[in-house]
Amino acid sequence: MSTIWYECKVKYRKTDETGGQKITTEPYLVDALSYTEAESRINEEMSAYISEEFKITNIKVANYAEIHPFENADRWFRSKVSLLAYDEESGKERKTNMYLLVQANDVKEAYDNTTSVMKGTMGDYTIPAISESPIMDVFPYFSGEEGELEQLERFNALKGSKPEAVAEIVDHMEFETAPEEEAVV
Repeated sequence: MSTIWYECKVKYRKTDETGGQKITTEPYLVDALSYTEAESRINEEMSAYISEEFKITNIKVANYAEIHPFENADRWFRSKVSLLAYDEESGKERKTNMYLLVQANDVKEAYDNTTSVMKGTMGDYTIPAISESPIMDVFPYFSGEEGELEQLERFNALKGSKPEAVAEIVDHMEFETAPEEEAVV
């Protein structure tokens, strides 16, 4: 089961450096199984940071293949990575683009971090673009190296408490079936 990231835009009253208040809308990323869970998670996460009233104005599935936080970095950068493959039938080179969200302090560091993330890649790739992302913060569901079993347990808990979200979640899930074991006679 792959991670689905949702970009949530939150509108709230923010106090600036001069002490004045203005209404601002900022995007955040949350790891969730459905739109319903994404809304619940962003409400929970933002309640810890914003004491006043806030409003979620938009939730959409984010187009990031991977998210890579780095220590001592405070901004998020969107790295476009083009994977290169040679098609032997047509004799042409094909590019497949994917987007990574990489944490860094500037564009050069974002390039270096993207290169370090891609270091283990067997195929050829290029990095045609890196730009600063408007994403303010990322809220992953798991803090450690939990795997699919924990995600399944989370799904089952959600299924029991919010049956209306199950159909939406199942639409986003990828199922793998194990080969049937041979009977021992």
